[in-house]
Amino acid sequence: MNTIDLSQSLLSLLPPMVALTLAIVTRRVLLSLGTGIVLGALLLTDFQWMSTLGYLSNKIMGLFISDGGINTWNMSIVAFLVILGAMTALLTLSGGTRAFANWAQSRIKTQRQARLLTAFLGMFIFIDDYFNSLAVGAIARPVTDRFRISRTKLAYILDSTAAPICVIMPASSWGAYIITLIGGILTLHGITEYSPLTAFLTLVPMNFYAIFALAMVFMVAWFGLNVGAMKKHELAAANPTLKTNEENDQLPNLEDESNIEASEQGRVFDLILPISALIAATFFFLIFTGYQSLQASDLPFSILGAFENTDVGMSLCYGGLVGLSLSLIGVFRQRLSVRSVATTCWIGGRSMFGAILILLFAWSIGGVIGDMETGKFLSSLVQGNINPAFLPVILFLLSGAMAFSTGTSWGTFGIMLPIAGDLSASTDIALLLPMLGSVLAGAVFGDHCSPISDTTILSSTGARCDHIDHVATQLPYSLGVAFVAAIGFLVLGFTQSTLWAFMAALVTFIVVCALFYWCSQVSSDETSADEACLS
Repeated sequence: MNTIDLSQSLLSLLPPMVALTLAIVTRRVLLSLGTGIVLGALLLTDFQWMSTLGYLSNKIMGLFISDGGINTWNMSIVAFLVILGAMTALLTLSGGTRAFANWAQSRIKTQRQARLLTAFLGMFIFIDDYFNSLAVGAIARPVTDRFRISRTKLAYILDSTAAPICVIMPASSWGAYIITLIGGILTLHGITEYSPLTAFLTLVPMNFYAIFALAMVFMVAWFGLNVGAMKKHELAAANPTLKTNEENDQLPNLEDESNIEASEQGRVFDLILPISALIAATFFFLIFTGYQSLQASDLPFSILGAFENTDVGMSLCYGGLVGLSLSLIGVFRQRLSVRSVATTCWIGGRSMFGAILILLFAWSIGGVIGDMETGKFLSSLVQGNINPAFLPVILFLLSGAMAFSTGTSWGTFGIMLPIAGDLSASTDIALLLPMLGSVLAGAVFGDHCSPISDTTILSSTGARCDHIDHVATQLPYSLGVAFVAAIGFLVLGFTQSTLWAFMAALVTFIVVCALFYWCSQVSSDETSADEACLS
Protein backbone atom coordinates (compact mmCIF):
# COMPACT_ATOMS: atom_id res chain seq x y z
CA MET A 1 0.00 0.00 0.00
CA ASN A 2 1.37 3.43 -0.94
CA THR A 3 1.84 5.87 1.88
CA ILE A 4 2.89 9.50 2.04
CA ASP A 5 6.55 10.32 2.77
CA LEU A 6 6.54 12.44 5.93
CA SER A 7 10.17 11.90 6.89
CA GLN A 8 11.08 15.55 6.33
CA SER A 9 7.92 17.04 7.83
CA LEU A 10 6.97 18.23 11.30
CA LEU A 11 3.73 16.32 10.75
CA SER A 12 5.65 13.12 11.51
CA LEU A 13 5.78 14.27 15.14
CA LEU A 14 2.04 14.85 15.38
CA PRO A 15 0.74 11.30 16.14
CA PRO A 16 3.18 10.54 18.98
CA MET A 17 2.76 14.01 20.47
CA VAL A 18 -1.04 13.77 20.35
CA ALA A 19 -0.97 10.31 21.91
CA LEU A 20 1.43 11.35 24.66
CA THR A 21 -0.47 14.56 25.46
CA LEU A 22 -3.83 12.80 25.59
CA ALA A 23 -2.42 10.04 27.80
CA ILE A 24 -1.17 12.58 30.33
CA VAL A 25 -4.28 14.79 30.22
CA THR A 26 -7.03 12.16 30.06
CA ARG A 27 -5.21 9.28 31.83
CA ARG A 28 -6.92 6.95 29.34
CA VAL A 29 -4.04 5.09 27.74
CA LEU A 30 -5.91 3.02 25.16
CA LEU A 31 -7.97 5.97 23.95
CA SER A 32 -4.81 8.09 23.63
CA LEU A 33 -2.80 5.45 21.79
CA GLY A 34 -5.76 4.65 19.54
CA THR A 35 -6.13 8.32 18.63
CA GLY A 36 -2.44 8.54 17.72
CA ILE A 37 -2.69 5.38 15.61
CA VAL A 38 -5.71 6.59 13.65
CA LEU A 39 -4.23 10.07 13.17
CA GLY A 40 -0.98 8.60 11.87
CA ALA A 41 -2.87 6.30 9.50
CA LEU A 42 -4.88 9.24 8.14
CA LEU A 43 -1.73 11.28 7.55
CA LEU A 44 0.03 8.38 5.84
CA THR A 45 -2.88 7.75 3.48
CA ASP A 46 -3.62 11.43 2.79
CA PHE A 47 -6.98 11.13 4.59
CA GLN A 48 -8.34 8.56 2.14
CA TRP A 49 -10.74 6.65 4.39
CA MET A 50 -10.72 3.35 2.53
CA SER A 51 -6.94 3.38 2.32
CA THR A 52 -6.81 4.25 6.02
CA LEU A 53 -9.00 1.29 6.92
CA GLY A 54 -6.85 -0.99 4.79
CA TYR A 55 -3.68 0.34 6.38
CA LEU A 56 -5.05 -0.12 9.91
CA SER A 57 -6.23 -3.66 9.18
CA ASN A 58 -2.76 -4.55 7.87
CA LYS A 59 -1.15 -3.08 10.98
CA ILE A 60 -3.46 -5.00 13.29
CA MET A 61 -2.90 -8.26 11.39
CA GLY A 62 0.84 -7.61 11.49
CA LEU A 63 0.75 -7.79 15.27
CA PHE A 64 -0.19 -11.46 14.99
CA ILE A 65 0.99 -12.54 11.53
CA SER A 66 4.30 -11.64 9.89
CA ASP A 67 5.80 -12.88 6.62
CA GLY A 68 3.01 -15.40 6.16
CA GLY A 69 3.43 -16.92 9.61
CA ILE A 70 2.88 -16.17 13.27
CA ASN A 71 4.62 -13.04 14.57
CA THR A 72 6.74 -15.04 16.97
CA TRP A 73 8.27 -12.02 18.74
CA ASN A 74 4.97 -10.37 19.64
CA MET A 75 3.16 -13.58 20.46
CA SER A 76 6.01 -14.95 22.58
CA ILE A 77 5.99 -11.79 24.71
CA VAL A 78 2.19 -12.01 25.07
CA ALA A 79 2.48 -15.70 25.98
CA PHE A 80 5.17 -14.93 28.57
CA LEU A 81 2.90 -12.33 30.19
CA VAL A 82 0.05 -14.83 30.43
CA ILE A 83 2.37 -17.52 31.80
CA LEU A 84 3.82 -15.15 34.38
CA GLY A 85 0.34 -14.03 35.43
CA ALA A 86 -0.73 -17.65 35.93
CA MET A 87 2.49 -18.43 37.80
CA THR A 88 2.07 -15.42 40.09
CA ALA A 89 -1.49 -16.50 40.89
CA LEU A 90 -0.34 -20.04 41.69
CA LEU A 91 2.32 -18.67 44.03
CA THR A 92 -0.46 -16.80 45.81
CA LEU A 93 -2.69 -19.91 45.96
CA SER A 94 0.11 -22.09 47.35
CA GLY A 95 0.85 -19.53 50.06
CA GLY A 96 4.41 -19.06 48.83
CA THR A 97 3.94 -15.32 48.37
CA ARG A 98 2.49 -14.94 51.88
CA ALA A 99 5.23 -17.11 53.39
CA PHE A 100 7.93 -15.05 51.69
CA ALA A 101 6.34 -11.81 52.93
CA ASN A 102 6.24 -13.19 56.48
CA TRP A 103 9.85 -14.41 56.19
CA ALA A 104 11.00 -11.04 54.86
CA GLN A 105 9.07 -9.22 57.56
CA SER A 106 10.98 -11.10 60.24
CA ARG A 107 14.27 -9.91 58.74
CA ILE A 108 13.36 -6.60 57.08
CA LYS A 109 12.36 -4.10 59.73
CA THR A 110 11.98 -0.82 57.83
CA GLN A 111 10.70 0.64 54.60
CA ARG A 112 14.29 1.51 53.73
CA GLN A 113 15.34 -2.13 53.86
CA ALA A 114 12.33 -3.15 51.75
CA ARG A 115 13.23 -0.54 49.11
CA LEU A 116 16.87 -1.60 49.12
CA LEU A 117 15.89 -5.26 48.71
CA THR A 118 13.91 -4.36 45.60
CA ALA A 119 16.74 -2.24 44.20
CA PHE A 120 19.32 -5.01 44.70
CA LEU A 121 17.00 -7.55 43.06
CA GLY A 122 16.67 -5.18 40.10
CA MET A 123 20.44 -5.02 39.79
CA PHE A 124 20.80 -8.78 40.09
CA ILE A 125 18.39 -9.77 37.30
CA PHE A 126 20.12 -8.18 34.31
CA ILE A 127 19.36 -10.71 31.56
CA ASP A 128 16.49 -8.78 29.97
CA ASP A 129 14.47 -5.70 30.89
CA TYR A 130 11.07 -7.34 30.35
CA PHE A 131 12.05 -10.24 32.57
CA ASN A 132 13.58 -7.89 35.14
CA SER A 133 10.44 -5.77 35.58
CA LEU A 134 8.02 -8.68 35.82
CA ALA A 135 10.11 -11.10 37.89
CA VAL A 136 11.35 -8.54 40.42
CA GLY A 137 7.82 -7.15 40.67
CA ALA A 138 6.48 -10.61 41.54
CA ILE A 139 9.17 -11.15 44.20
CA ALA A 140 9.20 -7.71 45.80
CA ARG A 141 5.52 -6.75 45.65
CA PRO A 142 4.40 -8.66 48.76
CA VAL A 143 7.26 -7.14 50.77
CA THR A 144 6.70 -3.56 49.63
CA ASP A 145 2.96 -3.95 50.18
CA ARG A 146 3.56 -5.18 53.72
CA PHE A 147 5.66 -2.10 54.47
CA ARG A 148 3.14 0.24 52.85
CA ILE A 149 5.42 1.36 50.05
CA SER A 150 3.34 2.68 47.17
CA ARG A 151 3.02 0.66 44.00
CA THR A 152 4.23 3.71 42.07
CA LYS A 153 7.47 3.70 44.08
CA LEU A 154 7.85 0.00 43.32
CA ALA A 155 7.24 0.66 39.61
CA TYR A 156 9.87 3.41 39.65
CA ILE A 157 12.46 1.08 41.17
CA LEU A 158 11.60 -1.65 38.65
CA ASP A 159 11.79 0.66 35.63
CA SER A 160 14.92 2.49 36.76
CA THR A 161 16.90 -0.69 37.34
CA ALA A 162 15.67 -2.77 34.37
CA ALA A 163 16.89 -0.88 31.29
CA PRO A 164 19.88 0.87 32.94
CA ILE A 165 21.44 -2.37 34.18
CA CYS A 166 20.70 -4.19 30.89
CA VAL A 167 22.25 -1.45 28.74
CA ILE A 168 25.61 -1.62 30.55
CA MET A 169 25.84 -5.43 30.83
CA PRO A 170 27.38 -7.25 27.83
CA ALA A 171 25.77 -10.55 28.94
CA SER A 172 22.23 -9.32 28.34
CA SER A 173 19.84 -9.13 25.41
CA TRP A 174 20.51 -5.38 25.22
CA GLY A 175 24.28 -5.75 25.39
CA ALA A 176 24.34 -8.35 22.62
CA TYR A 177 22.20 -6.19 20.34
CA ILE A 178 24.30 -3.07 20.95
CA ILE A 179 27.58 -4.93 20.45
CA THR A 180 26.32 -6.16 17.08
CA LEU A 181 25.47 -2.60 16.00
CA ILE A 182 28.82 -1.28 17.21
CA GLY A 183 30.64 -4.01 15.30
CA GLY A 184 29.00 -2.87 12.07
CA ILE A 185 29.91 0.77 12.74
CA LEU A 186 33.55 -0.05 13.49
CA THR A 187 33.83 -2.12 10.30
CA LEU A 188 32.17 0.56 8.18
CA HIS A 189 34.63 3.23 9.31
CA GLY A 190 37.70 0.97 9.25
CA ILE A 191 38.39 1.18 13.00
CA THR A 192 40.49 -1.78 14.12
CA GLU A 193 42.17 -0.67 17.36
CA TYR A 194 39.43 -2.26 19.46
CA SER A 195 36.90 -5.03 19.08
CA PRO A 196 33.13 -4.48 19.38
CA LEU A 197 33.16 -5.96 22.90
CA THR A 198 36.08 -3.76 23.96
CA ALA A 199 34.33 -0.71 22.52
CA PHE A 200 31.15 -1.61 24.43
CA LEU A 201 33.03 -1.99 27.72
CA THR A 202 34.77 1.33 27.07
CA LEU A 203 31.36 2.93 26.57
CA VAL A 204 30.01 1.76 29.94
CA PRO A 205 31.55 4.56 32.08
CA MET A 206 30.36 7.07 29.45
CA ASN A 207 26.74 5.98 29.82
CA PHE A 208 26.06 8.63 32.41
CA TYR A 209 22.30 8.30 32.37
CA ALA A 210 22.30 4.56 33.08
CA ILE A 211 24.93 4.83 35.81
CA PHE A 212 23.32 7.73 37.64
CA ALA A 213 19.79 6.37 37.16
CA LEU A 214 20.92 3.31 39.12
CA ALA A 215 22.61 5.55 41.68
CA MET A 216 19.41 7.59 42.00
CA VAL A 217 17.41 4.44 42.73
CA PHE A 218 19.64 3.70 45.72
CA MET A 219 19.48 7.31 46.88
CA VAL A 220 15.69 7.12 46.72
CA ALA A 221 15.73 3.75 48.48
CA TRP A 222 18.04 4.95 51.26
CA PHE A 223 16.71 8.45 51.89
CA GLY A 224 13.10 7.92 50.82
CA LEU A 225 13.21 10.83 48.37
CA ASN A 226 9.64 11.60 47.33
CA VAL A 227 9.56 14.27 44.63
CA GLY A 228 6.42 15.65 42.99
CA ALA A 229 3.44 13.32 42.74
CA MET A 230 5.40 10.47 44.36
CA LYS A 231 4.97 12.07 47.79
CA LYS A 232 1.19 11.95 47.49
CA HIS A 233 1.24 8.26 46.58
CA GLU A 234 3.65 7.42 49.38
CA LEU A 235 1.51 9.24 51.93
CA ALA A 236 -1.60 7.45 50.66
CA ALA A 237 0.16 4.09 50.93
CA ALA A 238 1.50 4.81 54.43
CA ASN A 239 -1.87 6.09 55.65
CA PRO A 240 -4.73 4.13 54.04
CA THR A 241 -7.28 6.60 55.47
CA LEU A 242 -6.00 9.28 53.10
CA LYS A 243 -7.73 9.53 49.73
CA THR A 244 -6.37 11.01 46.53
CA ASN A 245 -7.96 12.08 43.29
CA GLU A 246 -6.57 9.18 41.29
CA GLU A 247 -7.84 5.65 41.42
CA ASN A 248 -5.53 2.73 42.18
CA ASP A 249 -3.01 4.69 44.25
CA GLN A 250 -2.38 1.50 46.14
CA LEU A 251 -3.82 -1.57 44.49
CA PRO A 252 -4.62 -4.58 46.65
CA ASN A 253 -2.70 -7.81 46.54
CA LEU A 254 -3.53 -10.29 43.80
CA GLU A 255 -5.27 -12.50 46.33
CA ASP A 256 -7.51 -9.59 47.33
CA GLU A 257 -8.35 -8.33 43.84
CA SER A 258 -8.95 -11.78 42.34
CA ASN A 259 -10.52 -13.61 45.30
CA ILE A 260 -7.67 -16.12 45.44
CA GLU A 261 -7.56 -17.62 48.90
CA ALA A 262 -3.91 -18.01 49.89
CA SER A 263 -2.99 -21.21 51.69
CA GLU A 264 -1.83 -21.00 55.29
CA GLN A 265 0.51 -23.95 54.70
CA GLY A 266 2.78 -22.26 52.19
CA ARG A 267 6.55 -22.19 52.51
CA VAL A 268 9.19 -19.74 51.35
CA PHE A 269 10.53 -22.56 49.19
CA ASP A 270 7.22 -22.52 47.27
CA LEU A 271 8.12 -19.06 45.95
CA ILE A 272 11.92 -19.26 45.81
CA LEU A 273 12.08 -22.48 43.77
CA PRO A 274 9.81 -21.39 40.87
CA ILE A 275 11.34 -17.90 40.65
CA SER A 276 14.92 -19.25 40.79
CA ALA A 277 14.07 -21.91 38.21
CA LEU A 278 12.50 -19.30 35.95
CA ILE A 279 15.65 -17.16 36.11
CA ALA A 280 18.02 -20.10 35.55
CA ALA A 281 15.91 -21.62 32.77
CA THR A 282 15.56 -18.29 30.96
CA PHE A 283 19.33 -17.78 31.07
CA PHE A 284 19.86 -21.34 29.78
CA PHE A 285 17.41 -20.92 26.90
CA LEU A 286 18.94 -17.57 25.95
CA ILE A 287 22.23 -19.40 25.47
CA PHE A 288 20.60 -22.44 23.87
CA THR A 289 18.53 -20.57 21.27
CA GLY A 290 21.61 -18.50 20.46
CA TYR A 291 23.60 -21.72 20.04
CA GLN A 292 20.96 -23.05 17.66
CA SER A 293 21.16 -19.89 15.55
CA LEU A 294 24.95 -20.09 15.42
CA GLN A 295 24.80 -23.74 14.45
CA ALA A 296 22.29 -23.03 11.68
CA SER A 297 24.66 -20.38 10.31
CA ASP A 298 27.76 -22.64 10.63
CA LEU A 299 29.33 -20.18 13.08
CA PRO A 300 31.55 -21.18 16.02
CA PHE A 301 29.92 -21.09 19.45
CA SER A 302 30.73 -18.40 22.00
CA ILE A 303 28.76 -16.94 24.89
CA LEU A 304 28.76 -13.48 23.32
CA GLY A 305 27.82 -14.91 19.94
CA ALA A 306 24.94 -16.81 21.54
CA PHE A 307 23.61 -13.63 23.14
CA GLU A 308 23.94 -11.79 19.84
CA ASN A 309 21.81 -14.41 18.06
CA THR A 310 19.43 -15.49 20.82
CA ASP A 311 15.63 -15.54 20.59
CA VAL A 312 14.65 -13.48 23.63
CA GLY A 313 10.90 -13.97 23.29
CA MET A 314 10.97 -17.76 23.02
CA SER A 315 13.58 -17.99 25.78
CA LEU A 316 11.27 -16.07 28.10
CA CYS A 317 8.41 -18.41 27.19
CA TYR A 318 10.44 -21.55 27.81
CA GLY A 319 11.77 -20.19 31.09
CA GLY A 320 8.27 -19.14 32.10
CA LEU A 321 6.91 -22.64 31.42
CA VAL A 322 9.62 -24.14 33.64
CA GLY A 323 8.76 -21.70 36.43
CA LEU A 324 5.03 -22.34 35.99
CA SER A 325 5.57 -26.10 36.16
CA LEU A 326 7.58 -25.88 39.37
CA SER A 327 5.05 -23.52 40.94
CA LEU A 328 2.66 -26.50 40.86
CA ILE A 329 4.83 -28.34 43.38
CA GLY A 330 3.64 -26.22 46.30
CA VAL A 331 0.05 -26.51 45.12
CA PHE A 332 -0.03 -30.28 44.72
CA ARG A 333 2.03 -30.82 47.89
CA GLN A 334 -0.97 -29.44 49.76
CA ARG A 335 -3.36 -31.58 47.67
CA LEU A 336 -5.34 -28.62 46.39
CA SER A 337 -7.99 -29.52 43.84
CA VAL A 338 -7.26 -29.49 40.11
CA ARG A 339 -10.30 -27.29 39.63
CA SER A 340 -8.96 -24.61 41.99
CA VAL A 341 -5.58 -24.77 40.25
CA ALA A 342 -7.17 -24.33 36.81
CA THR A 343 -9.36 -21.47 38.04
CA THR A 344 -6.36 -19.78 39.61
CA CYS A 345 -4.33 -20.06 36.40
CA TRP A 346 -7.19 -18.48 34.45
CA ILE A 347 -7.48 -15.64 36.99
CA GLY A 348 -3.72 -15.00 36.83
CA GLY A 349 -3.56 -15.06 33.04
CA ARG A 350 -6.64 -12.84 32.81
CA SER A 351 -5.03 -10.30 35.15
CA MET A 352 -2.47 -9.62 32.41
CA PHE A 353 -5.02 -8.90 29.66
CA GLY A 354 -5.10 -5.16 30.37
CA ALA A 355 -1.32 -4.90 30.09
CA ILE A 356 -1.35 -7.02 26.93
CA LEU A 357 -3.92 -4.74 25.33
CA ILE A 358 -1.84 -1.64 26.14
CA LEU A 359 1.24 -3.41 24.76
CA LEU A 360 -0.53 -4.26 21.49
CA PHE A 361 -1.61 -0.64 21.10
CA ALA A 362 1.95 0.53 21.88
CA TRP A 363 3.37 -1.82 19.24
CA SER A 364 0.79 -0.54 16.74
CA ILE A 365 1.63 3.12 17.25
CA GLY A 366 5.30 2.19 17.11
CA GLY A 367 4.72 0.69 13.67
CA VAL A 368 2.82 3.79 12.54
CA ILE A 369 5.59 6.06 13.82
CA GLY A 370 8.12 3.90 11.98
CA ASP A 371 6.19 4.24 8.73
CA MET A 372 6.04 8.02 9.22
CA GLU A 373 9.84 7.97 9.69
CA THR A 374 9.64 10.21 12.74
CA GLY A 375 13.11 9.06 13.74
CA LYS A 376 14.52 10.00 10.35
CA PHE A 377 13.07 13.49 10.66
CA LEU A 378 14.48 13.93 14.16
CA SER A 379 17.89 12.64 13.10
CA SER A 380 17.98 15.20 10.26
CA LEU A 381 17.97 17.96 12.87
CA VAL A 382 21.63 17.33 13.73
CA GLN A 383 22.85 17.99 10.21
CA GLY A 384 24.61 21.29 9.63
CA ASN A 385 27.47 23.35 10.98
CA ILE A 386 27.75 22.41 14.65
CA ASN A 387 30.80 22.60 16.90
CA PRO A 388 31.80 18.92 17.28
CA ALA A 389 32.27 19.42 21.05
CA PHE A 390 28.51 19.93 21.39
CA LEU A 391 27.60 16.77 19.45
CA PRO A 392 27.61 14.32 22.42
CA VAL A 393 25.10 16.37 24.43
CA ILE A 394 23.04 17.14 21.29
CA LEU A 395 22.89 13.44 20.39
CA PHE A 396 21.92 12.63 23.98
CA LEU A 397 18.98 15.05 23.88
CA LEU A 398 17.96 14.07 20.35
CA SER A 399 18.07 10.34 21.16
CA GLY A 400 16.00 11.06 24.25
CA ALA A 401 13.41 12.91 22.16
CA MET A 402 13.33 10.10 19.62
CA ALA A 403 12.91 7.33 22.22
CA PHE A 404 10.25 9.39 23.99
CA SER A 405 8.33 9.91 20.74
CA THR A 406 8.67 6.35 19.44
CA GLY A 407 8.60 4.47 22.75
CA THR A 408 11.55 2.26 21.85
CA SER A 409 15.17 2.28 22.96
CA TRP A 410 16.17 -0.43 20.50
CA GLY A 411 14.65 1.42 17.55
CA THR A 412 16.53 4.54 18.62
CA PHE A 413 19.77 2.55 18.85
CA GLY A 414 19.23 1.23 15.33
CA ILE A 415 18.69 4.71 13.88
CA MET A 416 20.98 6.90 15.95
CA LEU A 417 24.10 4.77 16.48
CA PRO A 418 24.95 4.68 12.73
CA ILE A 419 24.24 8.43 12.51
CA ALA A 420 26.59 9.03 15.45
CA GLY A 421 29.25 6.98 13.66
CA ASP A 422 28.85 8.97 10.44
CA LEU A 423 28.94 12.30 12.29
CA SER A 424 32.12 11.43 14.15
CA ALA A 425 33.77 10.22 10.94
CA SER A 426 32.95 13.51 9.20
CA THR A 427 33.91 15.76 12.13
CA ASP A 428 36.22 14.23 14.74
CA ILE A 429 36.73 10.45 14.87
CA ALA A 430 38.08 10.81 18.42
CA LEU A 431 34.50 11.60 19.47
CA LEU A 432 33.16 8.29 18.14
CA LEU A 433 32.81 6.56 21.50
CA PRO A 434 31.48 9.65 23.34
CA MET A 435 28.84 10.04 20.62
CA LEU A 436 27.88 6.37 20.76
CA GLY A 437 27.69 6.56 24.56
CA SER A 438 25.45 9.62 24.39
CA VAL A 439 23.05 7.79 22.05
CA LEU A 440 22.82 4.81 24.41
CA ALA A 441 22.18 7.10 27.38
CA GLY A 442 19.64 9.26 25.56
CA ALA A 443 17.67 6.27 24.30
CA VAL A 444 17.24 4.89 27.83
CA PHE A 445 16.29 8.35 29.12
CA GLY A 446 13.57 8.84 26.50
CA ASP A 447 12.32 5.30 26.99
CA HIS A 448 11.96 5.94 30.73
CA CYS A 449 9.82 9.04 30.18
CA SER A 450 7.58 7.65 27.44
CA PRO A 451 4.07 6.37 28.27
CA ILE A 452 4.13 4.28 25.08
CA SER A 453 7.35 2.45 25.96
CA ASP A 454 6.86 -1.30 26.39
CA THR A 455 9.40 -1.36 29.23
CA THR A 456 7.48 1.38 31.03
CA ILE A 457 4.23 -0.52 30.49
CA LEU A 458 5.69 -3.76 31.85
CA SER A 459 7.14 -1.97 34.89
CA SER A 460 3.70 -0.69 35.86
CA THR A 461 2.40 -4.20 35.13
CA GLY A 462 5.03 -5.78 37.37
CA ALA A 463 4.13 -3.37 40.17
CA ARG A 464 0.39 -3.64 39.38
CA CYS A 465 -0.08 0.10 39.51
CA ASP A 466 -1.84 2.60 37.26
CA HIS A 467 0.30 3.15 34.17
CA ILE A 468 -0.04 6.94 33.95
CA ASP A 469 0.60 7.25 37.69
CA HIS A 470 3.89 5.44 37.10
CA VAL A 471 4.87 7.73 34.23
CA ALA A 472 3.99 10.88 36.17
CA THR A 473 5.81 9.87 39.35
CA GLN A 474 8.94 8.65 37.56
CA LEU A 475 9.33 11.74 35.37
CA PRO A 476 10.96 14.09 37.94
CA TYR A 477 13.64 11.51 38.78
CA SER A 478 14.33 10.81 35.09
CA LEU A 479 14.61 14.52 34.27
CA GLY A 480 16.95 15.06 37.21
CA VAL A 481 19.26 12.25 36.08
CA ALA A 482 19.02 13.50 32.47
CA PHE A 483 20.32 16.90 33.62
CA VAL A 484 23.23 15.14 35.33
CA ALA A 485 23.99 13.18 32.15
CA ALA A 486 23.74 16.29 29.95
CA ILE A 487 26.40 18.02 32.06
CA GLY A 488 28.60 14.95 31.77
CA PHE A 489 28.29 14.80 27.97
CA LEU A 490 28.91 18.53 27.66
CA VAL A 491 32.19 18.18 29.56
CA LEU A 492 33.03 14.99 27.67
CA GLY A 493 32.63 16.73 24.33
CA PHE A 494 34.99 19.55 25.22
CA THR A 495 37.60 17.61 27.21
CA GLN A 496 37.32 14.12 25.64
CA SER A 497 38.18 12.89 29.12
CA THR A 498 35.86 10.29 30.62
CA LEU A 499 37.30 10.94 34.09
CA TRP A 500 36.67 14.68 34.05
CA ALA A 501 33.22 14.21 32.55
CA PHE A 502 32.31 11.60 35.15
CA MET A 503 33.51 13.84 37.98
CA ALA A 504 31.45 16.75 36.64
CA ALA A 505 28.40 14.50 36.41
CA LEU A 506 29.03 13.19 39.93
CA VAL A 507 29.16 16.69 41.40
CA THR A 508 25.95 17.59 39.55
CA PHE A 509 24.34 14.39 40.80
CA ILE A 510 25.12 15.28 44.41
CA VAL A 511 23.57 18.72 43.89
CA VAL A 512 20.45 17.21 42.30
CA CYS A 513 20.09 14.69 45.14
CA ALA A 514 20.40 17.49 47.70
CA LEU A 515 17.72 19.46 45.84
CA PHE A 516 15.46 16.39 45.75
CA TYR A 517 16.01 15.84 49.46
CA TRP A 518 14.99 19.42 50.17
CA CYS A 519 11.97 19.24 47.84
CA SER A 520 10.76 15.89 49.08
CA GLN A 521 10.21 17.11 52.66
CA VAL A 522 10.72 13.59 53.94
CA SER A 523 7.79 12.63 56.14
CA SER A 524 8.49 12.06 59.79
CA ASP A 525 5.75 9.42 59.69
CA GLU A 526 8.04 6.86 58.00
CA THR A 527 9.35 5.52 61.31
CA SER A 528 5.86 5.21 62.74
CA ALA A 529 4.72 3.56 59.51
CA ASP A 530 7.51 0.99 59.89
CA GLU A 531 6.39 0.29 63.45
CA ALA A 532 2.75 0.00 62.36
CA CYS A 533 3.70 -2.52 59.67
CA LEU A 534 5.63 -4.63 62.15
CA SER A 535 2.95 -4.54 64.84
